[in-house]
Amino acid sequence: MSTVLPPRGIRNNNPGNIDRTSERWQGMAADQSSDPRFVVFTAPVWGLRALAKVLLSYYRKRGLNTVEAIIGRWAPSVENNTSAYAQAVARAMDVAVRDELNIEHPDVLALLVEAIVRHENGQQPYPADLIDQAVRLALE
Repeated sequence: MSTVLPPRGIRNNNPGNIDRTSERWQGMAADQSSDPRFVVFTAPVWGLRALAKVLLSYYRKRGLNTVEAIIGRWAPSVENNTSAYAQAVARAMDVAVRDELNIEHPDVLALLVEAIVRHENGQQPYPADLIDQAVRLALE
């Protein structure tokens, strides 16, 4: 009988599947050897926070304020079906892909994070209070 492993993003406590770069994230595990591509975090809250921080940087620094624009940057078409990804996220958030979002609002950012986690991993296993904690940390 084989054991089914959780998705890579869940195993890495990096449910957004953030690529490893020179960036040193808060909560990043000292040992990154378990994954050759993606950041490994010590706990889910830190991976969720990092996801929210990246999304906030798109909003604040690049002016990306629609699901279509945010997902176009988050999941470029060279690796993803960006249109389908944006549609899935918009549907999960109950908005249209081109509706303007204020992701500085914690509830909106939490919905966006949850939708991306579900799309990246095929599941969203985290309780609302953990997502809310990560969003609060990202907005600090």
